[in-house]
Amino acid sequence: MKDVEGAQKLERVYLVLGGSSREAADSLTLDHAHIVYNDSYGTGCASSLLAGLDAAGACDGIVMLLGDMPGVTSKVIDEVVSDWRRLPSWAAVTSYRGRLGHPFIFESSSFGELRQLHGDKAVWKIVDSASADRLRHIPVDENLPRDVDTWADYEAACASFNFPIVDAEEPPI
Repeated sequence: MKDVEGAQKLERVYLVLGGSSREAADSLTLDHAHIVYNDSYGTGCASSLLAGLDAAGACDGIVMLLGDMPGVTSKVIDEVVSDWRRLPSWAAVTSYRGRLGHPFIFESSSFGELRQLHGDKAVWKIVDSASADRLRHIPVDENLPRDVDTWADYEAACASFNFPIVDAEEPPI
């Protein structure tokens, strides 16, 4: 989270927390991010997006990142946001040497469509089906960050960042 908070191009940062959110919030030290609690987290990722949209209120656009991709850096966020501001589009997705990943950017005209999403991988459905006039790929010269979906992914991410593994027993992810 610290690296996301370090992004200079973000005016506001909202961290949406779902399961075990109170415990997670207690373990965080945030400089300027605001915590948003998503009590509907069990219905899928789209519920976190909706909670974030509600918190963001009126704005030109949103930058969306996932908490399970710790390798997305403030440098990448700033590059993508700067590129999008230079040439705005309905939506943009980051292209890591040809592989798509976060952050995504959606301009305010997309919010109505975003609010219709539900379940998991909902935003990817838009990315996969959007025409080139609506969705722009913003290239960055970086490897696609690791997505932490399994215990093995978690162990590998900890190793890559030199973080200790918090619990020796495998929790459900």
